[in-house]
Amino acid sequence: MRYWLFKSEPFKWSFDMQKAKGDAGQEWDGVRNYQARNFMREMKVGDRGFFYHSNEGKAVVGIVEVIAEAHRDSTADGDRWECVDVKAVMDVPRPVTLDQVKNDERLKDMILVNNSRLSVQPVEEAEFRLVCELGGLDPAEAMGG
Repeated sequence: MRYWLFKSEPFKWSFDMQKAKGDAGQEWDGVRNYQARNFMREMKVGDRGFFYHSNEGKAVVGIVEVIAEAHRDSTADGDRWECVDVKAVMDVPRPVTLDQVKNDERLKDMILVNNSRLSVQPVEEAEFRLVCELGGLDPAEAMGG
């Protein structure tokens, strides 16, 4: 299993909106960055990820799970853009802010710190565990274990 971070501006698509989709989930559509698209092509059903509110809030607020592997993005013209489907799994009891991540020496290599504009990005297992702990989650539960 691999771990990821999905960023969304909450006024466009919030974690509450994601949760409202239930087990049916939702396409992670609208991504128009080749690196982010390529990361989605690597995802497998069952992978877990952080749901991150960008711009306002700037915090990890939830855990999502990939429920469909990369397929054509229904909001795109043509076949160039692909996306995965994700469903909400759980809230992060104490949202983990970008400032917390940046100020934690153990997370200094996290892509969120070094390339904060990338909307879909991989997260190392150790980073995922640590952010879960900072957010008040049992890492094993959040990681699907």
